[in-house]
Amino acid sequence: MTRPRYTSLSPRQWRLRVERALEELRDCRACPRDCGVNRLEDKWAACKTGRYAVVSSAFPHFGEEDVLRGWRGSGTIFFSHCNLRCVFCQNYDISQAIPAVSRGPARGAVSGGGRSGPGAEGVTPDQLAGLMLDLQARGCHNINFVTPEHVAPQVVEGLAQAVPKGLKLPVVYNTSAYDALSSLELMDGLVDIYMPDFKYWREDSSKRYMKAADYPSSARAAIKAMHEQVGPLEIGSDGLARQGLLIRHLVMPGGLEETRRILQWVADELGPGSYVNVMAQYYPAGAVDPKRHPELTRRPDATEILTAKSWARDLGLRVDARN
Repeated sequence: MTRPRYTSLSPRQWRLRVERALEELRDCRACPRDCGVNRLEDKWAACKTGRYAVVSSAFPHFGEEDVLRGWRGSGTIFFSHCNLRCVFCQNYDISQAIPAVSRGPARGAVSGGGRSGPGAEGVTPDQLAGLMLDLQARGCHNINFVTPEHVAPQVVEGLAQAVPKGLKLPVVYNTSAYDALSSLELMDGLVDIYMPDFKYWREDSSKRYMKAADYPSSARAAIKAMHEQVGPLEIGSDGLARQGLLIRHLVMPGGLEETRRILQWVADELGPGSYVNVMAQYYPAGAVDPKRHPELTRRPDATEILTAKSWARDLGLRVDARN
């Protein structure tokens, strides 16, 4: 079994990494929003998250890709709130609800499939480490951080607490790809498997549906940085991902041209053989309004899905077989 990349860090390297993470929070540039608030003083802006990360749930997840979930589940830690504003978000209540009160450190860690609501208290680094170790004790194959873009510094703090206490699972960074390059530098050597979404190719679509016109350029830069760190996805003889990049793309109704551009970019920039999950799971959710977003009120049809997957295969990409 391949050892997680973080096992090569010395105590001094961990200490320096945490110091860098805290500086990231002092004048926050953790994501491309560049809010500049001092989150060490529990202030927040776009991501609605102050000093401590807010965890929505933590549990063995059997709905992820086969190469992650295996037979004992992927140890997912879902972070509340988000730095994007996707109108179609299927976790809208978690990602975009406004906190009701300030969030100090929680008295107890989130367990099992429990969920914290808007305004929930944050978890300290030690409590976050406890969630990781609990998932490891429950037999999960990896630790899967979901929506970590805005809490990358807190993830570093948590890992720094968990590793000396016995964490030995691969780390999955499950992101929208709206990540700051400085945050990805923090994760270099800590993450084994990057799993970014690549949602939209066009700036106007990104602005309309996610309130982030710079998403396409930011995602391209972030995904290239991830690839430089971990390379193409490597799968062991047991069928589990060991290290590398796994890109997700959700096919949107009427969005085949953007899908084609994204897949072409992956093949051209990252190379044939890149692993892509072309997903068919879109359905109208979140804040999709039939009057404002009539084009998003249907699922993609079978022809759109088959066309997208055919393009990916014709480009030489490895396409996840499950979806």
